[in-house]
Amino acid sequence: MAKIPFAEKLKSLFGKHKIQDDSFFDDLTDALIEGDIGAKTAVEFVDNLQKKCRDEKISEASKTTAALKNMLLPYVRGVELGVEDKKVNVWMVLGVNGVGKTTSAAKIAKYYADKKINVIMAASDTFRAAAVDQLSMHGERLGIRVVKHQMGSDPSSVVFDACDACRAGGGGLVIADTAGRLHNKENLVNELKKIDRVASSKADEGCYKKILVVDATTGQNALRQAEVFHEAVGLDAVILTKYDSTAKGGALISIGKELSLPFAFVCTGEKYPDIALLDKEKYLDDFLGL
Repeated sequence: MAKIPFAEKLKSLFGKHKIQDDSFFDDLTDALIEGDIGAKTAVEFVDNLQKKCRDEKISEASKTTAALKNMLLPYVRGVELGVEDKKVNVWMVLGVNGVGKTTSAAKIAKYYADKKINVIMAASDTFRAAAVDQLSMHGERLGIRVVKHQMGSDPSSVVFDACDACRAGGGGLVIADTAGRLHNKENLVNELKKIDRVASSKADEGCYKKILVVDATTGQNALRQAEVFHEAVGLDAVILTKYDSTAKGGALISIGKELSLPFAFVCTGEKYPDIALLDKEKYLDDFLGL
């Protein structure tokens, strides 16, 4: 069954209740929770909104929505990740299997290759043949070099070699696609910590980033995944995949509020160009139906 976008639910609430009524704010809380903003956060936002509407005698839908947008805006964090010229920049791309991690790595690679940056992709998920094959296929299609080792080899050694190749080429960007087996959390975390140490030592100072990929359709699971990976290696940014204006999308707000993590990119489809920097205003306008 298709999920009703939060914007449509909000519109129907305005038609059903008077804005000053408690029932409006109760239903708004439920709608925010269903829109993937966590229960605690939703209650906090709605309590503040209710107080503002009563104090300022706001009773119009447009003013109420604008007030809600202003409350959410500080938690929708965007960041533009720069690549330093003639240095070895390393970005470790993280995420559980199935969120579009490998495709996102390829999209980022094209995005920066189009800016005439020397990009190398490292197939560091050495336990899944499909991941290595998929990244290799992307590399061939895009004309971007992929460094890979045989299946089952040490993932950190792939990153090590990709960084050496990058330095030999005068610098650029290494994008490392990593494993995402969260069901074996302890082993995964230990493996990521090893790659983290190697990547950190091989990148030039200030040129290493850890980027998590989350799926917009997984709701609060996206926040939980962010918590696990952030605790393990300390994240710098997040990428939201499978997002369009009809998606629930509130997970981005939850991650921004609970973990103070910024979003670097939003992906809206499977094709290479379907990636863009996060536009905070547009994101919230889509979410709220403005």
